[in-house]
Amino acid sequence: MREGDDQRLDEVAPTLSALLNFLMRENNGIRVHEEKRTFDAGGREVIHMSNGLAYCKDADGRWAVAPDV
Repeated sequence: MREGDDQRLDEVAPTLSALLNFLMRENNGIRVHEEKRTFDAGGREVIHMSNGLAYCKDADGRWAVAPDV
């Protein structure tokens, strides 16, 4: 997260479209898209994105960068 931004990843609504909009803003307007979905050892859905990172929801339903899966 860059200093001075309005929103943090954990404040994004728990929908894929909200995550995609957030990531596009973070990427200076360049679209980010879903590449694949997997599940981690704990059974959480992990969404791998074109920006090279993977995202999942924490126990409270907030978005987070997924640990290496």
